[in-house]
Amino acid sequence: MALGLAGCEMVVMSPSGDIAAQQRDLIVISTILMLIIIVPVLCLTLYFAWHYRQSNTAAKYDPEWHHSTGLEVIIWSAPLAIIIALGAITWISTHKLDPYRPLDRIDAERAVPADVKPLTVEVVALDWKWLFFYPDYGIATVNEMAAPVDVPINFKITASSVMNSFYVPALAGMIYAMPGMQTRLHAVMNKPGEYEGLSSNYSGDGFSHMRFKFHGLDQTGFDDWVARVKQTGTMLNRDTYLKLEKPSIKDPVRFFAGVEDGLYQAVLNMCVRPGQMCMNEMMHIDMMGGAGVESHENRSKLEHDNRHAAEGGHEGDAAPGATFPATGNPSRSEEPAEGIDEQSSEPGQMNHDMHNMHNGHAEPSGMDGEDGPAPSQLNNSGSTTP
Repeated sequence: MALGLAGCEMVVMSPSGDIAAQQRDLIVISTILMLIIIVPVLCLTLYFAWHYRQSNTAAKYDPEWHHSTGLEVIIWSAPLAIIIALGAITWISTHKLDPYRPLDRIDAERAVPADVKPLTVEVVALDWKWLFFYPDYGIATVNEMAAPVDVPINFKITASSVMNSFYVPALAGMIYAMPGMQTRLHAVMNKPGEYEGLSSNYSGDGFSHMRFKFHGLDQTGFDDWVARVKQTGTMLNRDTYLKLEKPSIKDPVRFFAGVEDGLYQAVLNMCVRPGQMCMNEMMHIDMMGGAGVESHENRSKLEHDNRHAAEGGHEGDAAPGATFPATGNPSRSEEPAEGIDEQSSEPGQMNHDMHNMHNGHAEPSGMDGEDGPAPSQLNNSGSTTP
């Protein structure tokens, strides 16, 4: 067993970043606390089996024994103390190691300097590769990232299509990447070196090759890396991104010396393709009370999953596997469901039924149309958050 384990890289138990090191300590402390119970129980099990063996006639046999106050105290007090200790450690570490919480220390001996500026990295999980934006430097990379050691890193993480999980074992724990949502991670690398990053959430055919290199560099080395990206990279605009986000496996490292303004926000709000409505615009419409009868104009602008559009011959066709629902009509059909009287589905009739359901109670403000519906769409030229 020792020979087989010698080939393993125990990076989780020997990390190079302070957050990962604190998480490692939690594993060690929890294991030791549980072994306080497990080891004595295993030893006593072997001892009792040996001591009370049939051939040991010297062992005391008391068939009437049924209670021992001292033994009961030991049996219940030790596990209770361990549970209390684990609960306290869990409570403290859950808040202290919250990935959304900015760092307050570089390592166990150094606090974060007041004048230090964290490095911001915007991460996009694509099929099946990683895209990194460096907004402070105006560059982007694919399947490679770098950061100076002892400098806090502020990650903003999202995905283009399916759920993934961003994970650099030497740096910090894994954080989910989800389309239309942004998660965060604050971490710091304390040792120079080349480390492996990966997706730890299965996401399809190219999942096993969805890996990247993380370079921990000193400040001079990081500045040289940024200069190399700017010298050898190309421009990343919306057209380039739409080609890049198409599923591919084993993509090489790519550098982009420039990035179109607002591209990451467009990716986050799922509106990179022309004509799409951004998610933050849709949320603003919802916040204003909805678009009412005019909302049908937004349907095509909110269709984000077009991966199977070409297979049906026309964009908007049903994806393979689409079935007829129990109503008997195709999905998204304008026809009324089978067995339902079309007359009873008139807006006036529905409003009358809804009024009866209120039983005389007042309707919420804005439901009677006095305020009017929210606009059916907003300006799609930008994607600033309202």
